[in-house]
Amino acid sequence: MSRPIDLKLRLALRVAGLAALCFIAASAYVLFDSDQSARMKAEGIAKIVAKDLELQQDQGQWVKNTIGRFPDLQVIAASFMAPGLCIAYRAKSGEILQRLCSGTQSGETGAPEYFSEVYRSIFKPGTEAASQVVFRNEAQGEAVVSVNPDSLIAQAWHETNRLFAVMAITLLALCILVYAALARALRPTRVIVAGLERLAGNEFSTRMPAFDLAELSAIRDVFNQLAETLEKTLAERNELTKRLIVVQDDERLNLARELHDEFGQCLAAISAVAASAGQTAKEECPALLPECQSIARTAAHMMETLRGALIRLRPPDVDELGLTSSLESLVAGWNSRSRGKTRFEIEVRGGFDALPSPFGASLYRIAQEAITNAAKHAEATRVGLHLYLRGADAENAGQGAQEIEMVIDDDGKATGIDLAGKSGMGLLGMRERIAALGGKLRFEARQPTGLILHAVIPAPGMARGGCPS
Repeated sequence: MSRPIDLKLRLALRVAGLAALCFIAASAYVLFDSDQSARMKAEGIAKIVAKDLELQQDQGQWVKNTIGRFPDLQVIAASFMAPGLCIAYRAKSGEILQRLCSGTQSGETGAPEYFSEVYRSIFKPGTEAASQVVFRNEAQGEAVVSVNPDSLIAQAWHETNRLFAVMAITLLALCILVYAALARALRPTRVIVAGLERLAGNEFSTRMPAFDLAELSAIRDVFNQLAETLEKTLAERNELTKRLIVVQDDERLNLARELHDEFGQCLAAISAVAASAGQTAKEECPALLPECQSIARTAAHMMETLRGALIRLRPPDVDELGLTSSLESLVAGWNSRSRGKTRFEIEVRGGFDALPSPFGASLYRIAQEAITNAAKHAEATRVGLHLYLRGADAENAGQGAQEIEMVIDDDGKATGIDLAGKSGMGLLGMRERIAALGGKLRFEARQPTGLILHAVIPAPGMARGGCPS
Protein backbone atom coordinates (compact mmCIF):
# COMPACT_ATOMS: atom_id res chain seq x y z
CA MET A 1 0.00 0.00 0.00
CA SER A 2 1.44 3.36 -1.03
CA ARG A 3 2.08 6.03 1.55
CA PRO A 4 -0.79 8.57 1.73
CA ILE A 5 -0.04 12.07 0.46
CA ASP A 6 -0.62 15.12 2.62
CA LEU A 7 -3.91 16.77 1.65
CA LYS A 8 -2.41 20.27 1.58
CA LEU A 9 0.40 19.13 -0.72
CA ARG A 10 -2.01 17.23 -2.98
CA LEU A 11 -4.36 20.20 -3.39
CA ALA A 12 -1.46 22.61 -3.88
CA LEU A 13 -0.01 20.36 -6.59
CA ARG A 14 -3.37 20.12 -8.33
CA VAL A 15 -3.83 23.88 -8.26
CA ALA A 16 -0.27 24.30 -9.57
CA GLY A 17 -0.97 21.75 -12.33
CA LEU A 18 -4.10 23.61 -13.42
CA ALA A 19 -2.24 26.91 -13.31
CA ALA A 20 0.60 25.40 -15.37
CA LEU A 21 -1.90 24.22 -17.99
CA CYS A 22 -3.35 27.73 -18.11
CA PHE A 23 0.13 29.24 -18.52
CA ILE A 24 0.96 26.76 -21.28
CA ALA A 25 -2.27 27.64 -23.06
CA ALA A 26 -1.43 31.33 -22.66
CA SER A 27 2.07 30.74 -24.04
CA ALA A 28 0.64 28.89 -27.04
CA TYR A 29 -1.78 31.75 -27.65
CA VAL A 30 1.06 34.27 -27.45
CA LEU A 31 3.10 32.26 -29.99
CA PHE A 32 0.15 31.92 -32.38
CA ASP A 33 -0.72 35.59 -32.00
CA SER A 34 2.91 36.57 -32.59
CA ASP A 35 3.05 34.45 -35.76
CA GLN A 36 -0.22 35.91 -37.05
CA SER A 37 0.99 39.45 -36.28
CA ALA A 38 4.24 38.81 -38.20
CA ARG A 39 2.29 37.47 -41.18
CA MET A 40 -0.12 40.41 -41.17
CA LYS A 41 2.78 42.84 -40.83
CA ALA A 42 4.55 41.22 -43.77
CA GLU A 43 1.38 41.37 -45.88
CA GLY A 44 0.89 45.04 -44.98
CA ILE A 45 4.46 45.88 -45.93
CA ALA A 46 4.03 43.98 -49.18
CA LYS A 47 0.99 46.08 -50.07
CA ILE A 48 2.82 49.29 -49.22
CA VAL A 49 5.80 48.26 -51.36
CA ALA A 50 3.48 47.36 -54.25
CA LYS A 51 1.77 50.75 -54.09
CA ASP A 52 5.10 52.53 -53.99
CA LEU A 53 6.33 50.54 -56.99
CA GLU A 54 3.14 51.47 -58.88
CA LEU A 55 3.88 55.14 -58.13
CA GLN A 56 7.42 54.66 -59.40
CA GLN A 57 6.07 53.36 -62.71
CA ASP A 58 3.71 56.30 -62.99
CA GLN A 59 6.55 58.71 -62.35
CA GLY A 60 8.66 56.95 -65.00
CA GLN A 61 6.12 57.90 -67.62
CA TRP A 62 6.06 61.60 -66.74
CA VAL A 63 9.40 62.44 -65.19
CA LYS A 64 12.66 62.27 -67.05
CA ASN A 65 15.78 60.62 -65.63
CA THR A 66 13.67 57.96 -63.83
CA ILE A 67 13.50 55.50 -66.68
CA GLY A 68 15.78 52.58 -66.02
CA ARG A 69 15.77 53.08 -62.24
CA PHE A 70 12.66 50.90 -61.72
CA PRO A 71 12.35 49.16 -59.29
CA ASP A 72 14.04 51.31 -56.66
CA LEU A 73 13.57 49.60 -53.29
CA GLN A 74 16.13 51.77 -51.51
CA VAL A 75 13.63 54.60 -51.20
CA ILE A 76 11.04 52.28 -49.69
CA ALA A 77 13.32 50.30 -47.38
CA ALA A 78 14.27 53.25 -45.27
CA SER A 79 10.72 53.52 -43.90
CA PHE A 80 10.06 50.08 -42.44
CA MET A 81 13.13 47.86 -42.68
CA ALA A 82 13.59 45.80 -39.52
CA PRO A 83 16.08 43.10 -38.49
CA GLY A 84 15.65 39.98 -40.60
CA LEU A 85 13.19 41.63 -43.05
CA CYS A 86 13.64 41.17 -46.80
CA ILE A 87 11.76 43.01 -49.56
CA ALA A 88 12.01 42.16 -53.24
CA TYR A 89 10.42 42.77 -56.62
CA ARG A 90 9.59 39.74 -58.74
CA ALA A 91 8.80 40.24 -62.40
CA LYS A 92 6.05 38.45 -64.28
CA SER A 93 8.64 35.99 -65.51
CA GLY A 94 9.42 35.02 -61.93
CA GLU A 95 12.84 36.63 -61.93
CA ILE A 96 13.82 38.63 -58.84
CA LEU A 97 14.93 41.99 -60.18
CA GLN A 98 15.93 43.48 -56.84
CA ARG A 99 16.13 42.31 -53.20
CA LEU A 100 17.04 44.16 -50.04
CA CYS A 101 17.55 42.41 -46.67
CA SER A 102 18.51 43.71 -43.28
CA GLY A 103 20.71 41.64 -41.04
CA THR A 104 19.87 40.34 -37.56
CA GLN A 105 20.74 42.31 -34.46
CA SER A 106 24.20 41.73 -33.08
CA GLY A 107 24.23 39.78 -29.85
CA GLU A 108 20.80 38.24 -30.49
CA THR A 109 20.65 34.91 -28.69
CA GLY A 110 19.57 31.97 -30.79
CA ALA A 111 16.79 29.65 -29.61
CA PRO A 112 17.49 26.05 -28.54
CA GLU A 113 17.38 23.40 -31.22
CA TYR A 114 14.27 21.69 -29.82
CA PHE A 115 12.36 24.98 -29.76
CA SER A 116 13.42 25.77 -33.32
CA GLU A 117 12.27 22.38 -34.58
CA VAL A 118 8.89 22.61 -32.82
CA TYR A 119 8.35 26.19 -33.99
CA ARG A 120 9.28 25.34 -37.61
CA SER A 121 6.97 22.30 -37.64
CA ILE A 122 3.99 24.29 -36.34
CA PHE A 123 4.25 27.79 -37.82
CA LYS A 124 6.37 27.40 -41.00
CA PRO A 125 8.32 30.66 -40.48
CA GLY A 126 9.81 32.52 -43.44
CA THR A 127 6.73 32.20 -45.67
CA GLU A 128 6.66 35.01 -48.22
CA ALA A 129 3.90 37.64 -48.40
CA ALA A 130 3.30 38.91 -51.95
CA SER A 131 1.23 41.74 -53.36
CA GLN A 132 0.75 42.40 -57.12
CA VAL A 133 2.10 45.55 -58.74
CA VAL A 134 -0.55 46.73 -61.20
CA PHE A 135 0.08 49.37 -63.87
CA ARG A 136 -2.62 50.41 -66.34
CA ASN A 137 -4.82 47.54 -65.17
CA GLU A 138 -2.14 45.00 -65.98
CA ALA A 139 -0.07 43.03 -63.48
CA GLN A 140 3.58 43.92 -63.91
CA GLY A 141 5.03 41.80 -61.09
CA GLU A 142 4.89 41.26 -57.34
CA ALA A 143 6.22 42.94 -54.26
CA VAL A 144 7.57 40.15 -52.07
CA VAL A 145 8.20 40.49 -48.31
CA SER A 146 9.68 37.79 -46.07
CA VAL A 147 11.24 37.58 -42.64
CA ASN A 148 14.31 35.54 -41.83
CA PRO A 149 13.05 32.36 -40.01
CA ASP A 150 15.93 32.47 -37.54
CA SER A 151 15.00 36.02 -36.60
CA LEU A 152 11.35 35.04 -36.08
CA ILE A 153 12.33 32.01 -33.99
CA ALA A 154 14.77 34.06 -31.90
CA GLN A 155 12.09 36.69 -31.26
CA ALA A 156 9.51 34.03 -30.34
CA TRP A 157 12.00 32.32 -28.02
CA HIS A 158 12.78 35.63 -26.35
CA GLU A 159 9.10 36.32 -25.68
CA THR A 160 8.39 32.75 -24.57
CA ASN A 161 11.44 32.59 -22.34
CA ARG A 162 10.40 35.78 -20.60
CA LEU A 163 6.86 34.42 -20.22
CA PHE A 164 8.20 31.15 -18.79
CA ALA A 165 10.23 33.04 -16.21
CA VAL A 166 7.15 34.94 -15.12
CA MET A 167 5.18 31.69 -15.10
CA ALA A 168 7.76 29.89 -12.92
CA ILE A 169 7.83 32.70 -10.37
CA THR A 170 4.04 32.93 -10.37
CA LEU A 171 3.63 29.16 -9.99
CA LEU A 172 6.05 29.05 -7.06
CA ALA A 173 4.29 31.94 -5.33
CA LEU A 174 0.91 30.35 -6.07
CA CYS A 175 1.96 27.01 -4.59
CA ILE A 176 3.27 28.67 -1.43
CA LEU A 177 0.13 30.79 -1.01
CA VAL A 178 -2.23 27.86 -1.68
CA TYR A 179 -0.32 25.58 0.70
CA ALA A 180 -0.31 28.25 3.42
CA ALA A 181 -4.01 28.94 2.93
CA LEU A 182 -4.87 25.24 3.05
CA ALA A 183 -2.67 24.69 6.10
CA ARG A 184 -4.51 27.47 7.88
CA ALA A 185 -7.91 26.20 6.76
CA LEU A 186 -7.13 22.59 7.72
CA ARG A 187 -5.53 23.43 11.06
CA PRO A 188 -8.70 22.32 12.92
CA THR A 189 -8.14 18.77 11.60
CA ARG A 190 -5.47 18.38 14.29
CA VAL A 191 -8.15 19.09 16.88
CA ILE A 192 -10.41 16.51 15.19
CA VAL A 193 -7.65 13.86 15.17
CA ALA A 194 -6.83 14.54 18.82
CA GLY A 195 -10.51 14.24 19.70
CA LEU A 196 -10.82 10.94 17.84
CA GLU A 197 -7.75 9.61 19.65
CA ARG A 198 -9.25 10.56 23.02
CA LEU A 199 -12.55 9.00 21.97
CA ALA A 200 -10.71 5.80 21.01
CA GLY A 201 -9.14 5.88 24.49
CA ASN A 202 -12.65 5.72 26.05
CA GLU A 203 -12.65 9.41 27.01
CA PHE A 204 -16.27 9.85 25.99
CA SER A 205 -16.57 13.23 27.70
CA THR A 206 -14.49 14.74 24.88
CA ARG A 207 -16.26 17.45 22.86
CA MET A 208 -15.22 19.34 19.73
CA PRO A 209 -15.08 23.17 19.72
CA ALA A 210 -16.84 25.30 17.10
CA PHE A 211 -15.16 25.69 13.68
CA ASP A 212 -15.38 28.42 11.05
CA LEU A 213 -15.77 26.07 8.07
CA ALA A 214 -19.24 24.64 7.47
CA GLU A 215 -17.85 21.20 6.55
CA LEU A 216 -15.80 20.97 9.75
CA SER A 217 -18.76 22.24 11.77
CA ALA A 218 -20.84 19.36 10.37
CA ILE A 219 -18.11 16.91 11.46
CA ARG A 220 -18.05 18.58 14.88
CA ASP A 221 -21.82 18.17 15.32
CA VAL A 222 -21.72 14.49 14.37
CA PHE A 223 -18.67 13.88 16.60
CA ASN A 224 -20.24 15.54 19.64
CA GLN A 225 -23.47 13.64 19.13
CA LEU A 226 -21.56 10.37 18.82
CA ALA A 227 -19.48 11.11 21.94
CA GLU A 228 -22.59 12.02 23.92
CA THR A 229 -24.34 8.83 22.82
CA LEU A 230 -21.30 6.70 23.67
CA GLU A 231 -20.95 8.39 27.07
CA LYS A 232 -24.58 7.76 27.87
CA THR A 233 -24.43 4.18 26.59
CA LEU A 234 -21.27 3.46 28.60
CA ALA A 235 -22.81 4.89 31.75
CA GLU A 236 -25.93 2.75 31.26
CA ARG A 237 -23.78 -0.30 30.49
CA ASN A 238 -21.64 0.22 33.60
CA GLU A 239 -24.73 0.65 35.74
CA LEU A 240 -26.24 -2.51 34.30
CA THR A 241 -22.96 -4.37 34.78
CA LYS A 242 -22.80 -3.33 38.43
CA ARG A 243 -26.36 -4.50 38.97
CA LEU A 244 -25.58 -7.81 37.26
CA ILE A 245 -22.49 -8.21 39.43
CA VAL A 246 -24.58 -7.56 42.55
CA VAL A 247 -27.13 -10.13 41.39
CA GLN A 248 -24.32 -12.57 40.60
CA ASP A 249 -22.75 -12.12 44.02
CA ASP A 250 -26.14 -12.59 45.69
CA GLU A 251 -26.67 -15.79 43.72
CA ARG A 252 -23.24 -17.01 44.76
CA LEU A 253 -24.01 -16.28 48.40
CA ASN A 254 -27.31 -18.10 48.17
CA LEU A 255 -25.66 -21.06 46.44
CA ALA A 256 -22.89 -21.12 49.02
CA ARG A 257 -25.46 -21.03 51.83
CA GLU A 258 -27.42 -23.90 50.30
CA LEU A 259 -24.29 -25.98 49.74
CA HIS A 260 -23.15 -25.33 53.29
CA ASP A 261 -26.53 -26.03 54.88
CA GLU A 262 -27.60 -29.00 52.77
CA PHE A 263 -24.60 -30.58 51.07
CA GLY A 264 -22.23 -29.83 53.96
CA GLN A 265 -24.58 -31.36 56.55
CA CYS A 266 -25.06 -34.43 54.36
CA LEU A 267 -21.29 -34.88 54.05
CA ALA A 268 -20.91 -34.41 57.79
CA ALA A 269 -23.60 -37.04 58.34
CA ILE A 270 -21.91 -39.43 55.89
CA SER A 271 -18.59 -38.96 57.71
CA ALA A 272 -20.26 -39.65 61.07
CA VAL A 273 -22.06 -42.75 59.77
CA ALA A 274 -18.84 -43.97 58.12
CA ALA A 275 -16.98 -43.53 61.41
CA SER A 276 -19.69 -45.34 63.34
CA ALA A 277 -19.86 -48.13 60.79
CA GLY A 278 -16.10 -48.44 60.89
CA GLN A 279 -16.13 -48.79 64.67
CA THR A 280 -18.83 -51.47 64.48
CA ALA A 281 -17.03 -53.28 61.65
CA LYS A 282 -13.82 -53.23 63.63
CA GLU A 283 -15.51 -55.04 66.51
CA GLU A 284 -17.97 -57.33 64.73
CA CYS A 285 -16.95 -57.62 61.01
CA PRO A 286 -13.32 -56.62 60.30
CA ALA A 287 -13.77 -57.42 56.58
CA LEU A 288 -15.99 -54.35 56.17
CA LEU A 289 -13.49 -51.99 57.83
CA PRO A 290 -11.59 -51.01 54.57
CA GLU A 291 -14.88 -50.09 52.84
CA CYS A 292 -15.91 -47.94 55.79
CA GLN A 293 -12.54 -46.20 55.81
CA SER A 294 -12.82 -45.63 52.02
CA ILE A 295 -16.23 -44.00 52.51
CA ALA A 296 -14.77 -41.78 55.23
CA ARG A 297 -11.84 -40.73 53.03
CA THR A 298 -14.17 -39.93 50.11
CA ALA A 299 -16.41 -37.88 52.37
CA ALA A 300 -13.37 -36.00 53.74
CA HIS A 301 -12.15 -35.24 50.21
CA MET A 302 -15.60 -34.02 49.19
CA MET A 303 -15.72 -31.87 52.32
CA GLU A 304 -12.36 -30.32 51.46
CA THR A 305 -13.50 -29.67 47.90
CA LEU A 306 -16.69 -28.15 49.25
CA ARG A 307 -14.71 -25.82 51.50
CA GLY A 308 -12.68 -24.61 48.48
CA ALA A 309 -15.85 -24.03 46.47
CA LEU A 310 -17.43 -22.17 49.37
CA ILE A 311 -14.40 -19.92 49.66
CA ARG A 312 -14.63 -19.09 45.94
CA LEU A 313 -18.38 -18.59 46.08
CA ARG A 314 -18.40 -16.67 49.36
CA PRO A 315 -15.16 -14.69 49.88
CA PRO A 316 -14.13 -13.53 53.32
CA ASP A 317 -15.71 -10.38 54.65
CA VAL A 318 -13.42 -7.74 53.12
CA ASP A 319 -15.09 -5.03 55.19
CA GLU A 320 -14.10 -6.74 58.44
CA LEU A 321 -10.75 -8.29 57.50
CA GLY A 322 -9.53 -5.63 55.07
CA LEU A 323 -8.51 -6.15 51.46
CA THR A 324 -4.87 -6.90 52.21
CA SER A 325 -5.64 -9.63 54.76
CA SER A 326 -8.30 -11.12 52.49
CA LEU A 327 -5.86 -11.35 49.56
CA GLU A 328 -3.15 -12.83 51.78
CA SER A 329 -5.65 -15.43 52.98
CA LEU A 330 -6.58 -16.18 49.36
CA VAL A 331 -2.95 -16.73 48.38
CA ALA A 332 -2.29 -18.84 51.49
CA GLY A 333 -5.31 -21.03 50.66
CA TRP A 334 -4.03 -21.66 47.13
CA ASN A 335 -0.56 -22.51 48.47
CA SER A 336 -2.04 -25.05 50.86
CA ARG A 337 -4.23 -26.65 48.17
CA SER A 338 -1.50 -26.78 45.53
CA ARG A 339 0.72 -28.87 47.87
CA GLY A 340 3.91 -27.31 46.45
CA LYS A 341 2.99 -27.89 42.79
CA THR A 342 2.45 -24.14 42.23
CA ARG A 343 3.93 -21.34 44.33
CA PHE A 344 1.67 -18.33 44.90
CA GLU A 345 3.17 -14.98 45.90
CA ILE A 346 1.65 -11.64 46.90
CA GLU A 347 3.00 -8.07 47.04
CA VAL A 348 0.92 -5.16 48.31
CA ARG A 349 2.12 -1.54 48.37
CA GLY A 350 -0.15 1.07 49.86
CA GLY A 351 -2.96 1.27 52.35
CA PHE A 352 -5.98 -0.53 50.90
CA ASP A 353 -7.94 -1.06 54.10
CA ALA A 354 -9.54 2.40 53.79
CA LEU A 355 -11.24 1.47 50.50
CA PRO A 356 -15.05 1.30 50.45
CA SER A 357 -16.33 -2.23 51.06
CA PRO A 358 -17.99 -2.76 47.61
CA PHE A 359 -14.87 -1.47 45.88
CA GLY A 360 -12.58 -3.72 47.89
CA ALA A 361 -14.86 -6.71 47.26
CA SER A 362 -14.65 -6.07 43.49
CA LEU A 363 -10.85 -5.93 43.65
CA TYR A 364 -10.85 -9.18 45.59
CA ARG A 365 -13.09 -10.86 43.00
CA ILE A 366 -10.82 -9.66 40.15
CA ALA A 367 -7.70 -11.00 41.85
CA GLN A 368 -9.48 -14.25 42.79
CA GLU A 369 -10.60 -14.88 39.20
CA ALA A 370 -7.18 -14.08 37.75
CA ILE A 371 -5.35 -16.38 40.18
CA THR A 372 -7.90 -19.15 39.58
CA ASN A 373 -7.44 -18.94 35.81
CA ALA A 374 -3.64 -19.00 36.14
CA ALA A 375 -3.73 -21.94 38.57
CA LYS A 376 -6.24 -24.07 36.66
CA HIS A 377 -5.57 -23.34 32.99
CA ALA A 378 -1.99 -22.07 32.61
CA GLU A 379 -0.30 -24.99 34.41
CA ALA A 380 2.05 -22.46 35.99
CA THR A 381 4.68 -23.21 38.62
CA ARG A 382 4.62 -19.65 39.95
CA VAL A 383 1.82 -17.09 40.15
CA GLY A 384 2.42 -13.59 41.49
CA LEU A 385 -0.15 -11.04 42.66
CA HIS A 386 1.01 -7.41 42.85
CA LEU A 387 -1.23 -4.57 44.04
CA TYR A 388 -0.08 -0.93 44.09
CA LEU A 389 -1.58 2.44 44.91
CA ARG A 390 -0.33 5.25 42.66
CA GLY A 391 -0.83 8.89 43.60
CA ALA A 392 -0.08 11.77 45.92
CA ASP A 393 -1.03 9.92 49.12
CA ALA A 394 -0.77 6.25 48.27
CA GLU A 395 -0.84 5.25 51.91
CA ASN A 396 -4.46 6.35 52.25
CA ALA A 397 -6.77 5.33 49.42
CA GLY A 398 -9.24 8.02 48.45
CA GLN A 399 -7.01 10.82 49.82
CA GLY A 400 -5.10 11.92 46.75
CA ALA A 401 -4.47 8.48 45.24
CA GLN A 402 -4.99 8.63 41.50
CA GLU A 403 -5.20 4.98 40.48
CA ILE A 404 -4.85 1.39 41.60
CA GLU A 405 -2.60 -0.95 39.64
CA MET A 406 -3.07 -4.74 39.80
CA VAL A 407 -0.63 -7.12 38.10
CA ILE A 408 -0.99 -10.91 38.02
CA ASP A 409 1.86 -12.72 36.28
CA ASP A 410 2.60 -16.42 35.83
CA ASP A 411 5.07 -18.66 34.02
CA GLY A 412 2.44 -20.94 32.48
CA LYS A 413 1.67 -21.91 28.91
CA ALA A 414 -0.61 -18.99 27.99
CA THR A 415 2.01 -17.31 25.78
CA GLY A 416 0.68 -16.83 22.26
CA ILE A 417 -3.00 -17.30 23.18
CA ASP A 418 -5.34 -14.77 21.55
CA LEU A 419 -6.92 -13.41 24.72
CA ALA A 420 -8.49 -10.51 22.84
CA GLY A 421 -10.98 -12.84 21.24
CA LYS A 422 -11.41 -15.24 24.21
CA SER A 423 -14.86 -15.15 25.78
CA GLY A 424 -14.50 -17.42 28.81
CA MET A 425 -16.69 -16.64 31.79
CA GLY A 426 -13.71 -15.91 34.04
CA LEU A 427 -12.13 -13.41 31.69
CA LEU A 428 -15.52 -11.92 30.87
CA GLY A 429 -16.25 -11.44 34.56
CA MET A 430 -12.92 -9.68 35.10
CA ARG A 431 -13.52 -7.40 32.14
CA GLU A 432 -17.01 -6.52 33.37
CA ARG A 433 -15.86 -5.73 36.89
CA ILE A 434 -12.90 -3.63 35.73
CA ALA A 435 -15.08 -1.77 33.22
CA ALA A 436 -17.69 -1.13 35.91
CA LEU A 437 -14.96 0.45 38.05
CA GLY A 438 -13.86 2.66 35.12
CA GLY A 439 -10.56 0.85 34.63
CA LYS A 440 -8.65 -0.70 31.75
CA LEU A 441 -7.41 -4.27 31.32
CA ARG A 442 -4.64 -5.50 29.05
CA PHE A 443 -2.52 -8.63 28.61
CA GLU A 444 1.18 -8.94 27.83
CA ALA A 445 3.32 -11.95 26.96
CA ARG A 446 5.88 -12.81 29.59
CA GLN A 447 9.33 -14.04 28.55
CA PRO A 448 10.25 -16.81 28.15
CA THR A 449 6.78 -18.19 28.92
CA GLY A 450 3.73 -17.00 30.77
CA LEU A 451 1.29 -14.15 30.78
CA ILE A 452 0.93 -10.80 32.56
CA LEU A 453 -2.49 -9.40 33.41
CA HIS A 454 -2.30 -5.64 33.94
CA ALA A 455 -5.29 -3.70 35.28
CA VAL A 456 -5.36 0.02 36.06
CA ILE A 457 -8.42 1.24 37.98
CA PRO A 458 -9.18 4.80 39.14
CA ALA A 459 -9.15 5.09 42.89
CA PRO A 460 -12.49 5.89 44.60
CA GLY A 461 -13.42 9.48 43.98
CA MET A 462 -11.34 9.59 40.74
CA ALA A 463 -13.53 7.31 38.53
CA ARG A 464 -13.81 8.24 34.86
CA GLY A 465 -16.31 7.61 32.12
CA GLY A 466 -19.38 8.25 34.23
CA CYS A 467 -18.66 5.39 36.67
CA PRO A 468 -19.51 6.27 40.23
CA SER A 469 -16.87 5.71 42.85
